[in-house]
Amino acid sequence: MRIGLVTGEYPPMQGGVGAYTRVLAQTLVKKGHDIFIFSDAQADDPTLSITKTDKGWGLSTMRMINRWAHHNQLDVVNLQFETAAFQMSPWVHFLPEFLRDTPLVTTFHDLLVPYLFPKAGRLRQWIVQRLAKRSHGVIVTNQEDFQQVQHLMHAVLIPIGSNIPNKLPSNYQRDEWRKKAGATPRDFLVAYFGFINHSKGVDILIEDVAHIKKTSQVPIKVVLIGGRTGSSDPSNQEEAQKIDRLIEQHNIQDIITWTGFVDDEAVSAYLTASDVVALPFRDGASYRRGSLMAAIQHGCAIVTTRPKVNIPLFKNGENMLLVQQEILDEDCPPYLHISHALLQLYRRPSLLHKLRQGARDLAHEFNWSVIADDCLAMYEAVLNSRQSTSSH
Repeated sequence: MRIGLVTGEYPPMQGGVGAYTRVLAQTLVKKGHDIFIFSDAQADDPTLSITKTDKGWGLSTMRMINRWAHHNQLDVVNLQFETAAFQMSPWVHFLPEFLRDTPLVTTFHDLLVPYLFPKAGRLRQWIVQRLAKRSHGVIVTNQEDFQQVQHLMHAVLIPIGSNIPNKLPSNYQRDEWRKKAGATPRDFLVAYFGFINHSKGVDILIEDVAHIKKTSQVPIKVVLIGGRTGSSDPSNQEEAQKIDRLIEQHNIQDIITWTGFVDDEAVSAYLTASDVVALPFRDGASYRRGSLMAAIQHGCAIVTTRPKVNIPLFKNGENMLLVQQEILDEDCPPYLHISHALLQLYRRPSLLHKLRQGARDLAHEFNWSVIADDCLAMYEAVLNSRQSTSSH
């Protein structure tokens, strides 16, 4: 099959959707398919055919995508939809009209993220739902989004896999990587992985770590893994500055280590060297969170937020600890606190080991080969439906 992937970001640009697209493309190539990428001018991958645009994502680029699809004789185009990655352009929502002869499958990566268009209200909901209805196939990556599109006959749920392979550096030594993270073998090292975004609750983690340091003898250290802001969402920069001020306010600079942007092997090493991975998402744990998928893939002991909807595979106390909003004392803001879960894991090594094994078992559910096969099944269903329609 000749498959086109349209994405607003692609490595070396930093961002989860770009990383997802690269792994999906590589997996589809291994399965014998011809893959063509259409992306931003910064995209680069010598192993794949990439067509780039330096004109943004306006009307002329939509026409360019149609010519690209026709020139490469594509069987199907899969749009990797995330509004921020297309420079907030409304034109990408009308791509089905521009692809005259090529069926479009749209993978929605952020169907329920309101901060992208905070003032758009019903307009944003209408324009996104319009894209879903006009696409020949719809893929969503989590239960929350699936609830919004399950009325569509052509919609399926396909979870994302980890964009970070579980591959350690050849000379990996745990204590050395803990030292890089600012921790000794006896310290309790808590890791956070991902960009600094308000929805991800990094401030919650900082508040709770400061509380633990102030009220206990736990030798806690924190490593913040990865780049701070990414390539797509400018609002992350302001949030990162807030985190800097919060760390300074609590005077805990000595227990916080920022790694900055590092390669996949280094991410793998930091995750593996940590005692716990804390991901206190404000909107709940979800398949849409690539950082959570990475922690699962690496068999980490995970503390995260109870999902907003039921996710049967996420089992509290078995493959992760799920926490809810709680007020510790009047001096603390009414955040979703995670300190009690961190303290529980520090005091119960047996629970740490249980959660790690549970995460390793859970990782089998998010295999990239299965994800690629499910995407191929959607592409084939769309093509078969069009052939059936044209024959009548």
